[in-house]
Amino acid sequence: MSTTDTVPVRTDGEPGPEPRPAARDRSPATSRRLRGLAERHALLLLLVAVAAFFSFYPPSAERFATSANLNVLLGNQATVALLALAVILPLVCGYFDFSLGAVAVASTVLTAGLMSFRDLPLGVAMAAGIGLGVAVGFVNGLLVTRLGLNSFVTTLGMATLLGGLIQWYTGGQTIQAGLDPRLARFGSATLLGIPQVVYVVVVVAVLLWYLLTQTPFGRGLYAIGSNPRSAALVGIRVQRSAWTTFVLAGAIAGVVGVLALARSGSATADTGTPMLFPALAAAFLGATAVRPGFFNVVGTIIGVLFVSVAVSGLTLSGASAWASPVFNGASLLVAVGLSHYLGRSRGVRT
Repeated sequence: MSTTDTVPVRTDGEPGPEPRPAARDRSPATSRRLRGLAERHALLLLLVAVAAFFSFYPPSAERFATSANLNVLLGNQATVALLALAVILPLVCGYFDFSLGAVAVASTVLTAGLMSFRDLPLGVAMAAGIGLGVAVGFVNGLLVTRLGLNSFVTTLGMATLLGGLIQWYTGGQTIQAGLDPRLARFGSATLLGIPQVVYVVVVVAVLLWYLLTQTPFGRGLYAIGSNPRSAALVGIRVQRSAWTTFVLAGAIAGVVGVLALARSGSATADTGTPMLFPALAAAFLGATAVRPGFFNVVGTIIGVLFVSVAVSGLTLSGASAWASPVFNGASLLVAVGLSHYLGRSRGVRT
């Protein structure tokens, strides 16, 4: 008889009881699954809870849960959502781009200025505005990836530079005369009851989701963000890939500028900060959802909706003007802390 067939024997020589299979402790695996589900869907559940609260909260209930408020919310937040999608591209590789808000405003101003001051056609003006974003992204990528400059300082300096150029170009005045009316009509029109600008966000989000999750290039970007040295060892062109994210982010910021002009019907000299910080908050909140610890498209859209719904509810509830920036700042701080913790727990470079 082999050792695997030996029957246990008692001390009195009689055969002992048949051995029972060891009970497997499934509680750790179950706990991990529950924790994973909670992490992936907590932000979405929080969004639903906040929306439900303001729908029944007496000061905001009458106006919050209405189609009119929903249209205003979606239309106004379309530019923030697009900018948040631009923000996550360099972040996936571990780089910041704080110039994107200023790039969007510069695109708005240039597009409006070419129509108002130079009487150029709408298509040419739009191409120039988007092209400006591509050019700025190209320079940012060159300075950060090729010359090795710190992305935080470099893009902050670029934002300051663009802010000065915007003031010079506009003379501190609002540009609203001589704009093609077709652009304003597009910005205010709806399709199937939804603002048309929202469809632009959906198209860009789907394309970006596909790029990041379904292509070798996108998976390479996540590898760079996790460990650039290991990514280089497996053949990923780290510098070129990271440089490309700056260019793509600049292009999307250029589109944001055109859409902002379509929504407002004018171009105002601005720093871009009022648009950038909600976008940053949404991007980092998004890194706590769907794929916790990783910047992702779906999580970012949920983050945008969470921030916008909360701010809209506070505004309709009669909150003071300081409530919106305080909420955005607090959301950004909390989101950065959570995404840092989740990223470290999964071995992601932060």
